[in-house]
Amino acid sequence: MQQADIGVEYLDAPEEEILSRITARKAEFGDQLLILCHHYQQEATFQFADFTGDSLKLARNAAESSSRAIVFCGVHFMAESADILTGDEQVVLLPDLRAGCPMADMATVEEVAWAWQELAVATGAPQVVPVTYVNSSARIKAFVGEHGGSVCTSSNAERVLTWAFGRGEKVFFFPDEHLGRNSAHALGVPDDQVVLWQRGLPLGGNSEEQLRRAKVILWNGYCSVHMQFSVDHVRQWREKDSAVKIIVHPECRREVVDLADQYGSTEMIIKAVADSPPGSHWAVGTEINLVNRLHLQHPDKEVHSLSPFQCLCSTMYRIKPAYLLWVLDNLAVGREVNRISVDAATASLARLALDRMLEI
Repeated sequence: MQQADIGVEYLDAPEEEILSRITARKAEFGDQLLILCHHYQQEATFQFADFTGDSLKLARNAAESSSRAIVFCGVHFMAESADILTGDEQVVLLPDLRAGCPMADMATVEEVAWAWQELAVATGAPQVVPVTYVNSSARIKAFVGEHGGSVCTSSNAERVLTWAFGRGEKVFFFPDEHLGRNSAHALGVPDDQVVLWQRGLPLGGNSEEQLRRAKVILWNGYCSVHMQFSVDHVRQWREKDSAVKIIVHPECRREVVDLADQYGSTEMIIKAVADSPPGSHWAVGTEINLVNRLHLQHPDKEVHSLSPFQCLCSTMYRIKPAYLLWVLDNLAVGREVNRISVDAATASLARLALDRMLEI
């Protein structure tokens, strides 16, 4: 599917009018509509959320809802997860189909399946356990479910890896190299037992001996937002403010995570700042909309981005109020535009991987 042109009626309308019309539509739909917003959404859209959170929390909010229409203000893989977890009578809509996730797109099921076969032949390992970050497509989650693996999130990756080590000799982790590396390091896996599988290269650019020795094989995917935070940024903040606490997301490079005071998921970052005493100083290594929101919510504290640049998730930013209104207006006349629907076979296998995570 391609995103339709929503027209000048929406794109050229004054923002105040757009916001007023969204408010009216929400009131019109009542409890038959649920709007979910990820933490990285811009404030103009975020204000209309019935629930806010990270991707898996929002998918579970959708699953617990009886609303017929669920508008997911996030990116494509998040809406897929919501569709997998909701009932057949519910519809999940994504305001702009161009809101994808470059990291998720770095691991296609065709690439992963080919690498899986190469890895099995090269290592002869009786059991390789696949683990996929929730930031992945439904087809990747289904592949993991079919092959006995689990999904993980940024908050439970270490627990899921521990579970996987109890089930096999090796873990194949995708699509985010850095979450996998940081989690393996936290569990004490030696660096020489962690290798990187580079997409498009025979054996991922490794020798058979390296793969046989490895305990963790990492796919070379990454988040373009969190790759923007550097060791220099950490050092500059240390020099500038002796009282600063540095907290970063585990999608950052390991050397950045190692120098931070704390690291964790978006929910953990929010809680750490909220629970800190008045007067606390924070430099936060994650997406700028969340950092700006923390700054506004905690005027008794100093909250800044770790980077001097605007580290924006450009695909998440596509979910503008005009697109949200367009979806709601169409819904009001019985048109379900931009519906995200995962086929039954894929959803069933993907749910296996999600359920395994919830059991861990």
